[in-house]
Amino acid sequence: MFGNARPLLIALACAAAAVIGFTQQSPAEADAAPASKRKIVFIAGRPSHGPGEHEHRAGCMLLADHLNRSGLPVEAVVVTNGWPEDESVFDGAAAVVIYADGGGGHPAINHLPKLRQIANSGAGIGCIHYGVEIPKGEPGNTFLDLIGGYFETDWSVNPHWDASFKPAKHEISRGIDDFKIRDEWYYHMRFREGMEGVTPILSDLPGPETLVRPNGPHSGNPHVRAAVLERKEIQHVMWAYERPEALGKGRAFGFTGGHFHKNWQHDDHRGIVLNAIAWIAGVDVPTDGVPTKTPTDEEMKANLDPK
Repeated sequence: MFGNARPLLIALACAAAAVIGFTQQSPAEADAAPASKRKIVFIAGRPSHGPGEHEHRAGCMLLADHLNRSGLPVEAVVVTNGWPEDESVFDGAAAVVIYADGGGGHPAINHLPKLRQIANSGAGIGCIHYGVEIPKGEPGNTFLDLIGGYFETDWSVNPHWDASFKPAKHEISRGIDDFKIRDEWYYHMRFREGMEGVTPILSDLPGPETLVRPNGPHSGNPHVRAAVLERKEIQHVMWAYERPEALGKGRAFGFTGGHFHKNWQHDDHRGIVLNAIAWIAGVDVPTDGVPTKTPTDEEMKANLDPK
């Protein structure tokens, strides 16, 4: 009797399971589960310059906050006062963004092997403003490998000027309109030979007024004068970079603006950097760009360094 009733009992059990909402995830459904958030680590440099300039802490915190509120699968954290004492903050990082004074005091200059290790894991590397400058030699060669270019003294220059941009077609430029803005736009950067792996994102031809200063490590040199004043070569002030497999196959960007804190209130200026950070972290940039609302005046005043 029980043998004949077995099919009926199984059917009743299945029906009961349906009634109480029991379900079993298929492999396809399991694959569709939300991915874990991509960790982005900001390294904010120490206080520098006058009020409203080189506001590394406030700038990083603002950008991190907008990423965390964007709805994208990211988790941004900010380390202040330069390179972290506890490097475990980099564990599991999908991207590292450096916004700090550079040159001989660059936060990464004494940690280049660690930065290479991070890049070799496939993590993205981004550098903003003075953070793109590092001394020639091993530091400069490291930056050529990891972010595709850098500010080289006696080659690159750092004037304040009004640049007009038509962003290149790239995932980083999604939702960004043509724009014009005044900043300390470094240019005549040192890039990888043949621009290998490098894609210009923001470019313009600087006017002759950007080269009125005498020659100096940052102000001018025969090479840049020939390039801009004689050959009229377009200069790239933001670029994207995809590292070759031998260097970790990660992504990177360099952005030479960011001198004036107030410029983060400009939607296209802020938006293209947020897009770049998402891109190097391996996040698909939405069609209209990373969701971000214009910061209020109160937001802009938050976390400023006492100067």
